Amino acid sequence: MNQIDSIGAGGISAITNGLGAAQSARISQEMNKFQGLIEAVQSNMDNSDENKTTLASSQVNTSGRLSGDYTSGFAGTFTAAADRTALPSGAAANSGSHTAQTIDKTSKLYEKSLELESYFVKIMLSSMRNSVTKTSLNGEENSYAQKMYEDMLYDELATVMTKNAGFGLADQIYMQLV
Repeated sequence: MNQIDSIGAGGISAITNGLGAAQSARISQEMNKFQGLIEAVQSNMDNSDENKTTLASSQVNTSGRLSGDYTSGFAGTFTAAADRTALPSGAAANSGSHTAQTIDKTSKLYEKSLELESYFVKIMLSSMRNSVTKTSLNGEENSYAQKMYEDMLYDELATVMTKNAGFGLADQIYMQLV
């Protein structure tokens, strides 16, 4: 008697010692659940207006940041009443042409100016980082994940430097755009 005849006589249960029937029942049960899920989704996706689901305007992210973005950003950095009529600082304060102009540091335009300044600071930091030769203990090159997290560190460092250093580049950008 060959092996095919023995499988035919006892079925899959002969090979799997009876476990095949239990596994087949589990697969069948999961397939039924999945088919029910598909039918439920399809019934909710008909063309009637009462079953349409849309994104509410309150759910749209207007901050320009991605969901799951864990950097600190500039939103809400300046909230005091005095920030609405702030004087330029840093390099902008030293340029004689804009001395009488005030800056609304609570505005979206100033927030975007800070983001641009932060981008320039990050470019400067990246250039400085690339000028340093690194050696690892095991002699291998840094992994992709290590490079990614290091880049995220420099993003956050650029953001913190922009908030606290007072370079004045954001002030100059703001004054040019107003």
